[in-house]
Amino acid sequence: MLFFENTSLRRGKKVLFEQASFIVNPQDKVGVTGANGTGKSSLFALVRGELEEDDGDFSKSNGIVISSVRQETPTVSIAAIDYVLQGDAELIELQRQLAIAEAGNHGDAIGELHQKLADIDAYTAHSRAGALMHGLGFSAAQENLAVNSFSGGWRMRLNLAQALMCRSDLLLLDEPTNHLDLEAVVWLEKWLKAYQGAILLISHDRDFLDRVVNRIAHIEQQAIKVYTGNYSDFEIQRAEQLAQQQSQFERQQKEIAHMQSFVTRFKAKASKAKQAQSRVKALERMELIAPAHVDSPFDFAFPELGHVPAPLLQIKDAALGYQTDKEQITILNQIGFSLLPGDRIGLLGKNGAGKSTLIKSLVQHIPLLAGERVAAKTINIGYFAQHQLDQLHPDMSPLQHLQRDYPEKTEQELRNFLGGFDFNGDKALEPVAPFSGGEKARLVLALLVYSKPNVLLLDEPTNHLDLEMRHAMTVAFQNFEGAILLVSHDRHMLKTVCDDLYLVANGGVEQFKGDLDDYAKWTLEQEKLTRNSAQETTDHQEAAPQEKPDMTLSRKEQRQIEAQKRQQLQPLLKKLKQLDKQLETLQQRKSELDTQMALPSLYEESNKAQLMTLTSEYTQVNQQLEVLEEDWLMLNEELEAAQ
Repeated sequence: MLFFENTSLRRGKKVLFEQASFIVNPQDKVGVTGANGTGKSSLFALVRGELEEDDGDFSKSNGIVISSVRQETPTVSIAAIDYVLQGDAELIELQRQLAIAEAGNHGDAIGELHQKLADIDAYTAHSRAGALMHGLGFSAAQENLAVNSFSGGWRMRLNLAQALMCRSDLLLLDEPTNHLDLEAVVWLEKWLKAYQGAILLISHDRDFLDRVVNRIAHIEQQAIKVYTGNYSDFEIQRAEQLAQQQSQFERQQKEIAHMQSFVTRFKAKASKAKQAQSRVKALERMELIAPAHVDSPFDFAFPELGHVPAPLLQIKDAALGYQTDKEQITILNQIGFSLLPGDRIGLLGKNGAGKSTLIKSLVQHIPLLAGERVAAKTINIGYFAQHQLDQLHPDMSPLQHLQRDYPEKTEQELRNFLGGFDFNGDKALEPVAPFSGGEKARLVLALLVYSKPNVLLLDEPTNHLDLEMRHAMTVAFQNFEGAILLVSHDRHMLKTVCDDLYLVANGGVEQFKGDLDDYAKWTLEQEKLTRNSAQETTDHQEAAPQEKPDMTLSRKEQRQIEAQKRQQLQPLLKKLKQLDKQLETLQQRKSELDTQMALPSLYEESNKAQLMTLTSEYTQVNQQLEVLEEDWLMLNEELEAAQ
């Protein structure tokens, strides 16, 4: 299907890889790995035909259909499900031809086109598109909402659904799990396993790679080496190879000893609970593959804390949610929750169930609606959420960010620390504006680590981070002396970091007794119960024809009932329209602030007051956007239930 023969690729003067020779066969599922900047995305561009090889030969089988995920979503007003359907280009073209034939009343052409549509299973396309959207977390009510009404993360889900809708021979996926929650990741994993074509997959989620791929194409030192097996198999094979390199031996032994020490200590205190035993196994695996990461550019640890108070943070009999201008929206109720030194808690639950609401309430980004929050006097919370990447000052360097907060520290001390996050040499002095999402996330984490927190509240900290950085984070978390509360779709991190799992569902928070495999089974069971309940309702309605309006009511009465339903939905629809306008206004203001804060003159000493004003407004706008997007999601769920 894909044929690489001594293939070399450059970007400018930089050689990405050379002398690459391998074949991708039909139904191969290949994980493409390597550090950022080694050429993974450029390899995809070569396969798509956007780049040409510089040396050697690259070719692909004639007639293969390649599908990949758009990185940008057009700001269009078409319904979301129609946007997803556009992924099937042949279907759209046949429908266009059919419309022309019907307009011209060409009977023979109409018949032929209907047969072609039947051959590609076009008449189930709408339901297939709906199933893709549902699997990726969209509700039925959201199918007909305009594409431009969704936030950026949800638009990326629409792009993914559109790519999966294509009846392709080869699927190119670049970080497909970045904008998904754990439930959607599990669904996508099952879908890809059943996919009959070949896959090239760039991902920094090792558990996802393990479950999907059967080969690894690893790019390093300007070469592509292909390994048989999944990502775990690759790590072991690479560790064995590195162990033979004498220059790496000393660092390997130090890394192995560190992991052995932690595994031993954890085993001694681990109970027989399934989740604890699951973590022991995950840590033992980390010990085994430690040598595969000896050449990682990342090397950092949390500082020692000394005395850590207990409890660190509590909420008692609390109601959590949002207060709008007109009403109070409660998401979680009667919540009792505490964090003690050494706690390692992973939060599970569907998107919108309230995981982020719980974290925002703990960090006081949103006030409690009822109840009490009690914090230790010496609490120092390290909070990570994706919106914080936007709060970095675009014209300030990583070094300047640290110097601003720690002016008493020497430049060399701060640069040594930043080097552990791979901000070495001139990189520590460059403005952050052109940084990638991964580089910005690393800087935010560096600022968090340096602040010496005793509580870590982490909402999807691994988005945009590569495998080496995720491994370094996991190792750093092992010796952290405070409490950790983690929301993540990265199952490997949840397994290796968390001792306890808590489920956020049905307006409450309670401990989940099983491990992540049990949680995956639980979500499938819940989905099945929901489908069965819906089917029972349908069966009941069909068995009681007297309840069917079209059989027992006149058309006039039926229209009256439908009008009443529409009338009942009017307040919700009106509120949704208001939220759309507010979101549009805030997003426009955020864009204006981005432009203003990118001006170099703003950072002159004479403009210090203006900079502080704009920074404060920028923070407020981002916080308001978060709240409104939560309200928007909840309102859509309410509309779906009402309809």
